[in-house]
Amino acid sequence: MPKPRWHVSSAVVTVTQDAMAEVRDLIARLEGVEIHGGDATRLIVTIEGKSTGTLGDRLTEINLMKGVLAASMVFEHAEETEEMPCPLT
Repeated sequence: MPKPRWHVSSAVVTVTQDAMAEVRDLIARLEGVEIHGGDATRLIVTIEGKSTGTLGDRLTEINLMKGVLAASMVFEHAEETEEMPCPLT
């Protein structure tokens, strides 16, 4: 049985200037998505999930938002969950 894997990708989201505030708010509400920066028409985000399909589905969801011109994956990484360090409690 394959070990569970955790996937993370980065993406650039290009947005019309007049829709930036609304798109930023919608993206910030998505589970597994974090905004790391941007400018007047672009957002830099990371997407995390249990599979490449999960990441692709989330990217498609972003791409279909009103005001989004393009959402393009830039990088993807996956590792077995046992390789991930345990968080401190």
